[in-house]
Amino acid sequence: MESKLILNVSPEDIEIALLEDSALVEYAKESRAATFAVGNIYIAKVKKLLPGLNAAFVEVGYEKEGFLHYLDLGANFHTIDDFLDKLPTGRGRTPSMNKVAFTQETPKSGLITNVLKVGQEILVQVTKEPISTKGPRLTAEISIAGRSIVLIPFAKKVNVSQKIVDNKERNRLKKAVNSVKPQNYGAIVRTVAEGKDASELKSEMEVLVRRWEDALRRIQKNRKNSPALILEEVSRAQSVLRDHFNRGFESIVVNDKDVYEELKAYIGLIEPSKAGIVKYYDDEAPIFDVYNITKQLKSSFGRVVPFKKGAYLVIDHTEALHVIDVNSGIRLQKEGGDQENSAFEVNMLAVDEVAHQMRLRDMGGIVIIDLIDMHNQVHKDAVYNRMVELLENDSAKHNVLPLTKFGLMQITRQRVRPVSYVNTLEPCPVCGSVGRIHSSLLFSDMLERKVAFVFETLRLRHATLFVHPYVYAYMKQGFPSILLRLRFRYPFKLKVLPDQNFEYLQYKFVDADGNEVDVFEKHDVIIPKSEAYK
Repeated sequence: MESKLILNVSPEDIEIALLEDSALVEYAKESRAATFAVGNIYIAKVKKLLPGLNAAFVEVGYEKEGFLHYLDLGANFHTIDDFLDKLPTGRGRTPSMNKVAFTQETPKSGLITNVLKVGQEILVQVTKEPISTKGPRLTAEISIAGRSIVLIPFAKKVNVSQKIVDNKERNRLKKAVNSVKPQNYGAIVRTVAEGKDASELKSEMEVLVRRWEDALRRIQKNRKNSPALILEEVSRAQSVLRDHFNRGFESIVVNDKDVYEELKAYIGLIEPSKAGIVKYYDDEAPIFDVYNITKQLKSSFGRVVPFKKGAYLVIDHTEALHVIDVNSGIRLQKEGGDQENSAFEVNMLAVDEVAHQMRLRDMGGIVIIDLIDMHNQVHKDAVYNRMVELLENDSAKHNVLPLTKFGLMQITRQRVRPVSYVNTLEPCPVCGSVGRIHSSLLFSDMLERKVAFVFETLRLRHATLFVHPYVYAYMKQGFPSILLRLRFRYPFKLKVLPDQNFEYLQYKFVDADGNEVDVFEKHDVIIPKSEAYK
């Protein structure tokens, strides 16, 4: 499987698209001015204690205070707090981490009021970005993530990812990291470290330790001046590379010279032999159009998402959960046949698309999927197992529950940032922009699906498609044109004619007897002429 990372950089924001075999699987859009990213470390001030929740509101500089629960203080909170108290203010010499004195660990069960007090300065790290009306979620367990290692200041243990199952390799990595880490640092060895030699791990460890030592100097400078950012997470582009980069990456393409240089240097650090895959794009055509990303965004981010066999999803988001309704569409309804098997077939296709949508939109929290009713328990188990299988490689923590008796599938998925949203609506060309329609970019694709429906499902051998003259001209342009592709793909007689009475994005199918063919579906991007004024 070939992976490409495409970055569209503008003065205001940066869009990142991850393609696998040319299919869009992940998308993120972030403001270049955004400051509250997951992984940022702050010297912050306790604003308010909440004994009922056993938590505290902490001021980190965001308009809403961050939320810190007692369980997120960490075992070595008192050690970090004592170190902060002894840290001189200003530009004096920063105490060495070698001299950290470990105190008694914070008990796993306790009261926040016994540990924190209002006005106290503490070190915190963002674990979840501000979402809606809520401030960031915080932890006092500080860590700095690298490509192969997560460095944990004020700790001693080295742990290895559970995904590395070979005990010999686990022991080798643990011994290698123990030999290169400085005193009073802990570490987590990530899955990607498997097979790496000690020299590579040592180089990365030195980089992470330097980042922490730079942070200590900023802490010292900003003492008594909190809240203040003391260690900023790497850019979103770098974090995607850090967490998802693999040797199957064919190319990383970016249209901004500065970001290009930044990523090239970063790849040179983590994988020197692959630095050449970073490419600078300087053509005039929009980079997302060239790689067919714009079209995939328009088709994947709407409220209604069609998939195979004319079925479609309806996706609604609330603050607490996401609700996905699976619909079979008009095609299966007209095909008839065994309802149970038809429902099973659509549901199996639906979970494929749902898994794709969760990763693409970065859905987090609770996801409820209303599947088409099935009575056969074997079918229900197969749909459940398919979803479990599809989410095995999902980097976000998740849990999938078996189907309920009402045909609902419930999934919880880790949420660390707001769900990605792309506005796919555009002004209606028919009513003078009073209304909104789904993307006209998808109109020709929809017509192709209708043609397939007419000749594969309805099994007509002759049909005429009437469209607006502008659409007719568009379907004839280029080689191979849309018309030629349709005629080569389907062994039937299809005639396409312009109709000047039609409005811009309306159409009509007529059979050999002159009767209009009903191809209308509720989720259509544009409605046909016969339905326009109903």
